[in-house]
Amino acid sequence: MPFGFRSWSVCAFVLFAFLAVRAGAAENWPQWRGAKLDGISNETGLPTKWTKAEGVLWRLPMPGQGGSTPVVWDDRIFLTSADGKDLVLICVGTDGKEQWRKIVATGDRKVRDDEGNAASPSCSTDGKRVWTFMATGDLACYSVDGAEVWKFNVQDRYGRLKIQFGMTSTPVLDEGRLYVQLIHGEGNPDTREATIVSLDAATGKEIWKVGRESDAVAECEHSYASPVMYRDDKQAFLLTHGADYIVAHRLEDGKEIWRCGNLNLKTRYNDTLRFVASPVAVPGMIVVPSAKNGPVLALKPDGEGDITDTKAAYHWMRNSNTPDVPSPLVKDGIVYLCRENGVLITVDAASGKELYQERVHLVRHRASPVYADGHVYLAARDGTINVVAAGPEFKIVATNKMGEEMSASPAISNGRIYLRTFDALYAVGEK
Repeated sequence: MPFGFRSWSVCAFVLFAFLAVRAGAAENWPQWRGAKLDGISNETGLPTKWTKAEGVLWRLPMPGQGGSTPVVWDDRIFLTSADGKDLVLICVGTDGKEQWRKIVATGDRKVRDDEGNAASPSCSTDGKRVWTFMATGDLACYSVDGAEVWKFNVQDRYGRLKIQFGMTSTPVLDEGRLYVQLIHGEGNPDTREATIVSLDAATGKEIWKVGRESDAVAECEHSYASPVMYRDDKQAFLLTHGADYIVAHRLEDGKEIWRCGNLNLKTRYNDTLRFVASPVAVPGMIVVPSAKNGPVLALKPDGEGDITDTKAAYHWMRNSNTPDVPSPLVKDGIVYLCRENGVLITVDAASGKELYQERVHLVRHRASPVYADGHVYLAARDGTINVVAAGPEFKIVATNKMGEEMSASPAISNGRIYLRTFDALYAVGEK
């Protein structure tokens, strides 16, 4: 009896330790670029090669098109989609079964020959609530069980949206606040400026609102990019990206800390250079994309005022041969820049020196690169997901073909890769 009890205890301890390790390795993916908005997962043991016949755990058809990245918390997945003319928020269990669906708004429209639609912004969740924004301007909060908490249209509060291909910026959730950047042609009806807003995430009530000045003209007044947070052990601030500038804002009141131009050079101004890609912020560095083969800046976080012409505020600047839509990725001292034409460029994060430039796939890329377990996952518009070895040397590890169009970035959680095509949601991983 004592021996049996001891044996059972040892087995129980080993099982508990195994589960604890598994639980420690598992991560949620609460926003469109992950927990830190950097496109990085710390999980290991993820699949690199799969087919529809092998490696796909389940496929759930979607009611319509959507470009939003799925967000995941424990056993729930949230994503948006068109459903006819309706724009819906869908909750799916990690077992692949739809749990609930809510109509958030009505009035979907497709843009650029089906390149996108009004369900392009991604959700955010804290495991208790989920927040969703549609290109119609409807911003809403639901419980994870599907009960509406609050909802309003930003056009009613902050002025009419006037943006060529729809408002696709994803709000940022951070420490109980929701930050929304409304950078578009019409702007604040009183000041005609773009508007940056901080909301109480639980209630939807405004905490602060600030105007955001710019001398941008024409389509450059638009921004399809999403705001991001910068945080290190000394400071934290909000970054908004659009209308020719990246701007850092104080979290307490939204006041401007610094701004940087040079993203649309006045000497060769492009009236249609609208930002789509979002910045990525890691401690000590902010990598700022522009668009249409414009510059990429690597900035230091401790600026003040207008740092556009302050040489000391830059780590480096890459003037051309740069991304248009995919956002940058920074990992282990390397910056990954995926161009829309399928060319992957890596540069040394400290110096900006190019390490390699190689074509991954001869098809448009709209999704942003995601890193996990020594690999970079790159999803192309035709549904091909190439897996590239991370590091200074180029190597394609695997090429996986879903056979369905997609523009959403992959999401990684609890040992699985979630892929949202225009037709379906996929879970890739081991059973």
